[in-house]
Amino acid sequence: MRLLIIEDEIEIAHFLKENLEAEYYSVDYALDGEQGSWLARTNHYDLVILDYMLPKLLGPEVCREIKADKKDLPIIMLTVKPELESKLELFDLGIDDYITKPFLLVELIVRIKAILQRPKICQEKIIKWENITINLNNYSVWVDKKEIYLTKREFSLLRCLITNADRVLSRDEIFDRVWDMNADCFSNTVETHILNLRKKLETKGRKLIHNVSGRGYIIKDKLFHVQG
Repeated sequence: MRLLIIEDEIEIAHFLKENLEAEYYSVDYALDGEQGSWLARTNHYDLVILDYMLPKLLGPEVCREIKADKKDLPIIMLTVKPELESKLELFDLGIDDYITKPFLLVELIVRIKAILQRPKICQEKIIKWENITINLNNYSVWVDKKEIYLTKREFSLLRCLITNADRVLSRDEIFDRVWDMNADCFSNTVETHILNLRKKLETKGRKLIHNVSGRGYIIKDKLFHVQG
């Protein structure tokens, strides 16, 4: 899952990025409203964390621009305004939730997870494909009845592939969904992580992740069981 933080205080932006990445999210951030609005509208994100007071473009206007292009993109607003009228105005703009500064990190994480687990986002707790089980509660992966260790990036990559089973994903699409914008898109990082997944998941004579020449990668066969 990929998040965007739009926050002008760089210490807060760095703090949130570091801690949300520890929760297995890929995270980008912007330090002003104009950049944040542009990133949100031109990239794939699953949720935006948006500060109210921003240089160049205030949070409410950023929200209007985002929702005009991507009405289903969830937004959590960070605000110092506790008044009920201000909060109602924010919901009228289309935000999905708000949190008042100063806030506890654990509260923000709970709110993020609650939004991403809504039915329209289709976030299952347990995903099963073939002999692979992904547990989103504790980020564990099982092959048959044996738990295997995956790095955070490998976990996100596997989840991306399996939730798009039987569809070829281009290298750029995988990169956009799994890595943040600061990663080097010209490196062989996607290929390296695909290779590592193959070593951990595949057995002799059984290939799961396939390279489709000139197009990208695919996990074949259909997702046969999902438990919500």
